[in-house]
Formats: sequence, structure tokens, C-alpha cells
Amino acid sequence: MAAECVFCSIVKGASEAQVVLQDEVSLAFLDRRPLFPGHCLLVPKLHVETLPELPDELLQPLFANAKLLASAMEEGLGAEGSFVAINNRVSQSVLHLHVHVVPRKRKDGLKGFFWPRHPYRDQAHMEETRQRLAETLSRLRRPPILQSDERPD
Repeated sequence: MAAECVFCSIVKGASEAQVVLQDEVSLAFLDRRPLFPGHCLLVPKLHVETLPELPDELLQPLFANAKLLASAMEEGLGAEGSFVAINNRVSQSVLHLHVHVVPRKRKDGLKGFFWPRHPYRDQAHMEETRQRLAETLSRLRRPPILQSDERPD
């Protein structure tokens, strides 16, 4: 199954995606059918279909990246918050674990489980959104530089 998996193909670089975050454990890229511009899918690089199958040692780094993405959406895209979700089998369009991280604003029209899609205006809008998120994520991942009077002795 993993050989035919579209997300595994993206992880391997064999299929195109607008990547915003990548480390040893996971990869995040823009959803091609976003609820709102900036909607990302965060996938473990290891092919697992559902959350219960995710090895325990990958749980913390995967969700640390989900947290980082949620922060980047507020700082980089001006979102007021985020929606984070996982489907396990039911409503799971690709059988590879993926975490949806979606930028939100009050009164954005997302109610309950009625999710109207808001596509990108064009490819340039998608790239601008990807770049803004990637730059914000890069900045958020860097440890803060301590001033000389803040450094421990």
C-alpha cells in the first residue's frame, strides 16, 4: 500500500507539493483543496494509516510540529486561531495519517462539520501563502538569541 500512497510519494519527492515544514519525522504541505488558504496537512514520513498505528516515539515530534504550524498561522497569516483535526479511516481521503491544521478567523463560515472550501486565487497566491508560512516557521523554530545581560553565568 505504501508504494501507491500519494503522501508517501510526496515525502519521497516523487510528487509535487507546496512544502512549508520538514524535519526527520514529518512533512507539512499546503492542502490542494483548502478550507482556507494556509490549510496544511502534516504527515509522518513513516507510512502509517491511522493515529493508533503511530509509534509512540513519533507522537511528540509530530504534535510539536502541529503546534508550531498553529502558531505560524496566527503569526504569519494573521489567523485568530486554528482548527486541528485527524480522521481515522472514516472520512480519511488518503490512507496515510495526516493532521489538518487550518487557519481560522471569527465568523469565517466554518460551522460544525460543514466545511465549504475556499481555494487559492491562483498559483501565485498559493506560493505566497506557502512562503509566508515557511518563513514564519523558520523564525519560530530558531532558538531566541539571549542578550549578554540575559545569559546564565
